Amino acid sequence: MTFWQRNQLRIAPFYFLAPGLMLFLIYVIYPIIDSIWVSFHEWNGMSKDLLKADGTPKNWKWVGFGNYIDLFQDEDFYVAFFNNVRWLILSLLVIPLGLALALFLNQDFKGMRYIKSLFYFPFVINLVVVGLIFAWFYNPKYGLLGQAFSGLGLKPIPILSDELYATYGIIFASFWPSIAYTMIIYITGLTGINREMIEAGRIDGASGFKMLWHIILPQLKPATLIAVVVTIVGALRSFDLIAIMTAGGPWGSTKVLAYKMYEEALFNFRMGYGAAVATILFLLMDIYIAYFLYNLFKNERGAK
Repeated sequence: MTFWQRNQLRIAPFYFLAPGLMLFLIYVIYPIIDSIWVSFHEWNGMSKDLLKADGTPKNWKWVGFGNYIDLFQDEDFYVAFFNNVRWLILSLLVIPLGLALALFLNQDFKGMRYIKSLFYFPFVINLVVVGLIFAWFYNPKYGLLGQAFSGLGLKPIPILSDELYATYGIIFASFWPSIAYTMIIYITGLTGINREMIEAGRIDGASGFKMLWHIILPQLKPATLIAVVVTIVGALRSFDLIAIMTAGGPWGSTKVLAYKMYEEALFNFRMGYGAAVATILFLLMDIYIAYFLYNLFKNERGAK
């Protein structure tokens, strides 16, 4: 019996995994390592082929932790960081809102399919379109919000031009597609609810909030975990709406880490500094994901 015949069942899975693993290494792991390596250098993003007399690249200089030292002395970094914290905290509101919407749409009556399609719509349109829609909505002169204020005899607020309100205005705009996505997750979870447990709860006198808290929500725990992970990672990666609605303004008040990385690397030609921002953002996501997986495995062991 040959080696292949003896170990076919053990080796075969690696053949199936090899193409996906190869692509993952090339397009995910290598760029991460390369970005971390770039963060220890001063580089303007241009070709590294131009050499000095000693053979070293003219525009590629090792600075060690210099970019990180500059980063933690940069006031804009702390503005961007705390804006990410605001996104993180406020974005969690979409989870109960998505759940409430899913419970409403889970009812069975005539025309519900058409109502569901209206709520699905924000999820399928591009975030660029969402940003443009809300930029028009917030326009103090021609926007719907400004018209509403004027109709009430109040002075319209230029939300996207005000340092105090701009970040919250963008976060509110992000709720529209985020609630739709969370709603879809919960509707999928509600299709797997054990109907026998619901009937048993009704026989025992459970209804309303008690039914929701003690019978429905425990069965929606997997959906809730997915919703929390997607929401938090999305909040940390927020970029599209900021780029479309304010481009980080006014006066840099709406910047987040992802936008600062983009601005420093592509507009200020500080690739090393931008890579340092990306590395910090990557570490923040890693800490959260590690904490989430730890609690997930801990709960699974407890359930066993």
